[in-house]
Amino acid sequence: MADLTRWESFGGLTTLRREMDRLFERFLGREPSPLGEAAPTIEVAETPAAVIVKAQVPGVSKEHLQVNVTDNALTLTGEVQEDKTTEEKNYHQREFHYGAFSRTIALPATVQAEHATAQLKDGVLEVTIPKRETTTAKDVPIQT
Repeated sequence: MADLTRWESFGGLTTLRREMDRLFERFLGREPSPLGEAAPTIEVAETPAAVIVKAQVPGVSKEHLQVNVTDNALTLTGEVQEDKTTEEKNYHQREFHYGAFSRTIALPATVQAEHATAQLKDGVLEVTIPKRETTTAKDVPIQT
């Protein structure tokens, strides 16, 4: 007699999605974040003058965030710290994720890293990086 497995539609889909995400992360050569799905979600936008990266980092103070910008990438590193109160607690449900995270984002244009600015407001980090002027191709005469 065959074993029957009960299908839980929402729970099963969530588990499947997590497993597929892990598979793609491994395939693309990226290490999964220690925070799992709590790793900062991002938006990357481009204007004629700048690249703007927004990251959701609720509960992370600016003292626990670091932003590093190169000509073509932005790395966001930080830590979500657990409340270290001495009070005993009996948790009934616990879904918060704590620990260090790091995420590197490829930028859609070459930027001026030295002129980047960052602002943290209401749990959203916004980094604005001016674009580097594009150089045009130039014909070079050959000397004899």
